[in-house]
Amino acid sequence: MRHSEFDRAVADEFGAGGAALVADLVLTAVGNRTAREALAEGVAPREVWYALCAETDVPSARRHGAGRLEPRR
Repeated sequence: MRHSEFDRAVADEFGAGGAALVADLVLTAVGNRTAREALAEGVAPREVWYALCAETDVPSARRHGAGRLEPRR
């Protein structure tokens, strides 16, 4: 997962509140840091995405493949 895919996944899953979650919600799975802090410190976006999903109870069916664009036809 790239940073752009992470951003897209957050926007798709959480809408307008996504930015606040990334900035404010402390994620235990990434060392008690916010998603923004973890990304800035080099934690892989996929790891941060899964931590954010776990902390907010996103169903696993919506975690995998999130943020990817549909292939061009």
